[in-house]
Amino acid sequence: MRGFFMEKLGQLVTSVQMLLLFGTHLYFTVRLRFVQRKVPRGIALSFSGENSSSYSALATALAATIGTGNIIGISTAIAIGGPGAVFWCWLTGVFGIATCYAECFLSVKYRVRRADGTYTGGPMYVLEHGLGKKGLAVVFSLFTVLASFGMGSSVQAHSISSAITEQLRISPHLIGMAAGVLVGKVIIGGSRQIAKVCTWLVPVMSVFYLGGCVFLIFKNSHAVPAAAALIIKSAFCPEAAAGGTVGTVLMAGIRTGISRGLFTNEAGLGSIPMAAATAQGASPVKQGLISMTGPFWDTVVMCALTGLAVVSSMVSSPERYAGISGERLCFAAFGELPFGGDVILSVSLVLFAFATIIGWNVYGECAVRYLWGERAVKTYQVLYMLFVYLGAVISMDLVWGLSDLFNFLMALPNLLCLWLLRKSVITGKRGG
Repeated sequence: MRGFFMEKLGQLVTSVQMLLLFGTHLYFTVRLRFVQRKVPRGIALSFSGENSSSYSALATALAATIGTGNIIGISTAIAIGGPGAVFWCWLTGVFGIATCYAECFLSVKYRVRRADGTYTGGPMYVLEHGLGKKGLAVVFSLFTVLASFGMGSSVQAHSISSAITEQLRISPHLIGMAAGVLVGKVIIGGSRQIAKVCTWLVPVMSVFYLGGCVFLIFKNSHAVPAAAALIIKSAFCPEAAAGGTVGTVLMAGIRTGISRGLFTNEAGLGSIPMAAATAQGASPVKQGLISMTGPFWDTVVMCALTGLAVVSSMVSSPERYAGISGERLCFAAFGELPFGGDVILSVSLVLFAFATIIGWNVYGECAVRYLWGERAVKTYQVLYMLFVYLGAVISMDLVWGLSDLFNFLMALPNLLCLWLLRKSVITGKRGG
């Protein structure tokens, strides 16, 4: 009964959040005159070397957003919604860039300077200083802390445990303790230590995983045109499965692809702006342009390459995928690598999940600092490490459901912020 209730609750939360987020993405895409066209400028600013803290802020946000959803999430999306789900996921990432720009613009505009000269910010500061809604700022912060314990630490630690036990017979308790200690060594070093780790971890893990995807695409290059055509065709004219209808399959593809895209890139959730606010000396417009490249790398590039690698492999060797569950599609594709495909994918999952844990700690600390001050951060760090351990050893069914709910409740105040201050974003962008 509890499982049925959590499933229905999750479906309701997902549907409402999809409508709110995608509607916001479309609005800012239009009103900001397709700011996505400035992604090349944002990328150039990221790597210009003018402000290393801007790149560090982007790397921290990417560490939190580039996660197991880029691998397992795309696999299950294809299994549930067909190859067309890849197109809808990609399209969501494209539109999400505009919302990411808007929320990061506001976060930098209303951030505050800490005693040590660094900056902190996020939707809670925008709600308080930009709208005078202290109560909503507190609510957002509370749900950010809860989401960090769920989606940020426990769920990711469970992914680490599953990926390691896939290859080695090691007790989940040992994995949980080791993960907790490694996380502690990074986060206790403070924001500078976290940024330092993220600036090298994100490129390394991304190149490591994408190398496998690119190899698969080249290996199956003869099937890539057919795979791309299948993705586009399935997005609009899917074939009905036995006992189903074309309309049902089409809606499943749209719903699954959009939901995976929304949750993978986190645009509109309110998390990325907390990292953006830490950039030293960046203007709201410039940091908005830099930070909006996050959804581009996360969804438009990584999810698209994952989808194309899997679908081209399916087209090339359909017999390999007979009877395989959704979460195993990527493992089946990586099995085509010359050696160690399973190991490479498992290592990628571990690195992605670990990076997400580190990145989400930044968000949780930002919320704790806002609620209870600097003294509470150490207590939060200890609790965060504990939840990393618990995530590796306990069942995740309830935690998954609650995490989705907390993410949804985070998004609501942030979206209210964006809509009420939309004119400020639009005029500020034109002025920049």
